[in-house]
Amino acid sequence: MADGWIIVVLLVGAAATYVWRALGVALSGRINPGGPVFEWVGCVAYALLAGLIARMIILPVGPLQETDLGSRLLSAAIALAVFFIMRKSIFFGVTAGTLALIGFTVGGVRMF
Repeated sequence: MADGWIIVVLLVGAAATYVWRALGVALSGRINPGGPVFEWVGCVAYALLAGLIARMIILPVGPLQETDLGSRLLSAAIALAVFFIMRKSIFFGVTAGTLALIGFTVGGVRMF
């Protein structure tokens, strides 16, 4: 008897999941990705990301809190410069910023 309930629960769970997925696929063809709603969603996403990055630089928590504010600011500037120099490559920008922060921290460079 318990095996019957497990199958029913699995079927109901699968139906609940796949109904929403099928509805999403059916509606996705009618959504305009360049529309004003998606532009607004993109702007909000970028604003949230910018806020989180600013918070990590200005008011960090955890191990990053032990580093110097000047080192974090200069590392961010280096990362941004490398990002644009390397044709907007996120990999090179993040790598340069990380290596700069590690170098400043290990080297004991304190600016502020």
